Amino acid sequence: MGGVGGGMSCAARARRLDERAEILVLERGEHVSVATCGLPYHLGGEVEERALQVQSPESLRAALDLDVRPRHEVVGLDTAARTVAVRTPDGDETIGYDALVLSPGATAIVPPLPGLADSPRVRTLRSIADATALRGAIAAGARSAVVLGGGFIGLEAAEALAGRGLDVAVVELAPHVLPPLEPELARLVAEELERLGVDVREGVGATAVESDADAGVVLLADGSRLRADLVVLAVGVRPDTAAFQAAGIATERGAILVDEHGRTSVPGVWAVGDAVASVDAVTGVRRPVALAGPAARAGRLVADDILRPGTARPIPAALGTAIVRVGSLTAATTGANRAALAAAGIAFETIHLHPSQHVGWFPGAEPMQLLVHFRASDGALLGAQAVGPAGVDKRIDVLAAAIRGGLGVADLIDLDLGYAPPYGAAKDPVNLAGMLGEDVLTGQTRLWHAAELDEVRRTALVLDVRRPDETATGRLPEALPIPHTELRDRLDEVREVAAGRPVRVMCQSGVRSHIAHRVLVAEGFDSATLSGGMLTLRAALGRRAAELLIADDVPAGV
Repeated sequence: MGGVGGGMSCAARARRLDERAEILVLERGEHVSVATCGLPYHLGGEVEERALQVQSPESLRAALDLDVRPRHEVVGLDTAARTVAVRTPDGDETIGYDALVLSPGATAIVPPLPGLADSPRVRTLRSIADATALRGAIAAGARSAVVLGGGFIGLEAAEALAGRGLDVAVVELAPHVLPPLEPELARLVAEELERLGVDVREGVGATAVESDADAGVVLLADGSRLRADLVVLAVGVRPDTAAFQAAGIATERGAILVDEHGRTSVPGVWAVGDAVASVDAVTGVRRPVALAGPAARAGRLVADDILRPGTARPIPAALGTAIVRVGSLTAATTGANRAALAAAGIAFETIHLHPSQHVGWFPGAEPMQLLVHFRASDGALLGAQAVGPAGVDKRIDVLAAAIRGGLGVADLIDLDLGYAPPYGAAKDPVNLAGMLGEDVLTGQTRLWHAAELDEVRRTALVLDVRRPDETATGRLPEALPIPHTELRDRLDEVREVAAGRPVRVMCQSGVRSHIAHRVLVAEGFDSATLSGGMLTLRAALGRRAAELLIADDVPAGV
């Protein structure tokens, strides 16, 4: 049941395992094997509709002898009789099964806002029909759009609409867009959206939608009114499982509970995909993971369990690896973030780096922001995130593989990754993360973080070891500026100004402050170095940076 993602992957694998099995696929939508992840790119004009229709019932019959029936919605389940009730264009029918695989997916969450549910301007972006309707509205003259929800789909939709010339606003109730990202990385994404002309509203919710014949308006909780010829609803999804809960299938917060082979609480019924409660590989928390990759892989393993019982590999716990393009940037994440780790009670360390995707002396080098979380006790990798114009996908994929393989942060040093000047460096960003992580784990390096800034300003001397031309572009007003190359000759000055206080060192990216930190430690100072330096601090401060940092006159030529 379900002709996209996990369901179709299961059906195709089942045929390859058993040429004689009778395999029936019931899909309530008009299309099967739709590349739904490509819908925002179809909306933006980068991908044609036909490219999204990967297969058809006819092609699946010819290639795999599958009986695929679109517009067949499963509306009921009798687990004792092993039958499903199906609503079809020609009427209702009952179909029996020996093995049933549920892949119902998820439905868009529709907040109970006045005017939202009945507004003709409101659309989701979950089907080809949705994308077609939005394209039609643009062709008919729509010039403004509000995207409710700043998650992955919301930002992809916002970029697509802005690329088509619309005035676009993104409204995200959470404190920042892309809520799974850490704030210091999400800020970079928000700035890129603003560069694209998107009006980013973070930490505020919509309260109502008004529509008339000429225009629509979205009202926000802060009193703002945003014009909206179109409203794209992307605030999240929930498992579409009501019919199966009614039949006695065990669920948790609407998500179907399954064992390590995808088996539900009812014999003969399996489930995969967005509607399933997956176990988080890092925290152990059960939650739905609405991603195509895990669904497709789970579908294959469920087919193995059905047709080769006792031999199938378990479905692995989900890491939630995800990636998105926003303008010239790529943002990606794998594993757990700070909030998930804190909720699970896991003590962890976080490191920030700003390496280029390849050696700096080769043309086209561009820095990325990379952070890695690891367990404080033993260095086990827990999560990683990155944002940058190039090389982000490679590093997150390597780190996802490292987490899956049970590597510790120090093991990253030894990964033998490909190097040639156009592709990387002898010390790849992943290797560098391992080196810094090992230093933190062993106590060679002691970090302080942007979140500690207010406490540090009250209790410590901030030592800024950047060059004068760098501090002139923005500095903490109370920081003592001493370039790291002069530090050894000016230790008495540091000692006098510190007056017994701890010294917290900072530079642009964290490299020079680490050198200074080691000098200070050798001289007996209570020292720590700012993780990620000013680059991370600015991003973490966000709009507060303009109030907190002061700028001097920049020297001529800088």
